[in-house]
Amino acid sequence: MSSGPLLGVDRRVSGALAHPDRFSELLADLGNIGVAVPVLAVVLAYVAWRARAAGTYRWWLPPLAAALLMALVPALVVPLKELIDRPGTPLVPPATGYYPSGHTATAAVAYGSATLLLLPWLSAAYARRALLAACAVVNLAVGFGLVRRGYHWPLDVVASWCLCTVLISSLWMFLVRAGRAGADASAVSASSPSS
Repeated sequence: MSSGPLLGVDRRVSGALAHPDRFSELLADLGNIGVAVPVLAVVLAYVAWRARAAGTYRWWLPPLAAALLMALVPALVVPLKELIDRPGTPLVPPATGYYPSGHTATAAVAYGSATLLLLPWLSAAYARRALLAACAVVNLAVGFGLVRRGYHWPLDVVASWCLCTVLISSLWMFLVRAGRAGADASAVSASSPSS
């Protein structure tokens, strides 16, 4: 990653945006494992509780799928960091392994999964739109904070967003299929005669 047409743009954007301050550090911290994963854990527990109380078929499956996806993030990101071995910006100590951004991936999967799990439990359209908007704003804030603080190049952040779009889309497709299977199982049990 020492040459290429996007690297010049990456350096210029980073040069224009990177001005470390306390606010950008706080935004970047929203992507820390210690912040994003506990938020996801609370949502997993809440959704599991609601689904079990509602008698949902395989109530445990969506929270388990989201937890497994979160566990998959380091298993994907760490080898990519080692393989690509990209140096950091001039504002961080000399090291490599900055591409893709782990903080961005953690935030995208944690907040994205939490959003997908909460959406079916919101009946009002405005609440669903507000949740989706909040998820997007938080993830944009994390990416901006990481670049502004100088922790990452812009392409590090964009690469993580691309990777996590695939991961979150896969979770969404799985949840849709699991929801259909649950609806089919409920229909079968409702139509079968009672003993």
